[in-house]
Amino acid sequence: MKSLLVLFFFLFCISAFASHKVENKSPKNNSIQLAILLDTSGSMDGLIDQAKSQLWKIVNELATTKKNGKPVELYVALYEYGKQSIPADEGYMRNIVPFTQDLDRISDELFKLQTNGGEEYCGKVILNAVENLQWNKSNDNLKIIFIAGNEPFTQGNIDYKEACKDAVSKGIIVNTIFCGAYDDGIQTMWKDGADLADGKYMNIDHNAELVHIDAPQDDEIIKLGQALNKTYIAFGTTGREKKELQAEQDANSMSLNPGVMVERSVTKSGAQYRNSTWDLVDAKREGTLKIEEIKTDDLPDEMKTMTIQERKAYIDKMEKERVHIQTKINRLNDERSKYVAQKMLENKNENTLDAVMIKTIREQAKQKQYSFSK
Repeated sequence: MKSLLVLFFFLFCISAFASHKVENKSPKNNSIQLAILLDTSGSMDGLIDQAKSQLWKIVNELATTKKNGKPVELYVALYEYGKQSIPADEGYMRNIVPFTQDLDRISDELFKLQTNGGEEYCGKVILNAVENLQWNKSNDNLKIIFIAGNEPFTQGNIDYKEACKDAVSKGIIVNTIFCGAYDDGIQTMWKDGADLADGKYMNIDHNAELVHIDAPQDDEIIKLGQALNKTYIAFGTTGREKKELQAEQDANSMSLNPGVMVERSVTKSGAQYRNSTWDLVDAKREGTLKIEEIKTDDLPDEMKTMTIQERKAYIDKMEKERVHIQTKINRLNDERSKYVAQKMLENKNENTLDAVMIKTIREQAKQKQYSFSK
């Protein structure tokens, strides 16, 4: 296949303690689960760039989602399929990240993706996601698959019709994104797949040039987003690695476009950016551990000689500083959003990955009684 890749959202993380392992994390009620199935079989660099650059924008659009008046937790899983370098006996597909909330991990894996010609078995990858991911058992929660590609939906020995029916039986919606002309996607059964699974069929221009509108608030938001990193207190065996990954994803975002780093900074100031498995401030907020239970060797150097009370005071100090910075970012982003909204009227493009995904998620979430504050 000529190929493709599509985005979105989110995470895997391992705590310093084995009991805190979150691979294929069990979702809570009031959740949105998003499985992204990306065709990486050919040369779809434009689509990959859209996926990498629009991740944070999509997350930000969902950041204010609520159900029954309560904030929603977002879980994302990531698959690739159709790559020749993946063994044939594995169906030319792999689950890169199971359901997680580690947005930095999702971003990191998107930047690692490479296209390579192969066979694209849509039915097989859908069935694998339906059967092997840890989906919420409640049909009141939003459970969505997005699969993107540009070759016939019928390939492979697993019938896409059966895979889509299996999804529906578990309350999982399958949305299809065809990379090419709308009618071509219909003829190659991408629309039929979505229709069978209560989903929506879309097509995108994967080579569309992404438009970033410079706003007066951008530079300050980026500066504050980078300053947030200093408020993270890494602990445990993976803490240092995760903090380095945080900085790496800042750099990756900046390498694409300053606007991507603006969106990432806004994400870092919101509730969906959760790092309680390696950051003491988030761990305190979520009540996942007690400072008294952490071994001295698992603490950063600056905390090892502190007393328990000094450690608690230090965490409180970093938490207050983080809240202060996040408040500034959110205020600036409110101003920026108004500025950009006006300018976007002059540069509207509804045929890009982020546009079709955001619109679809909002529509389907409202059917499940989710609400959005913006």
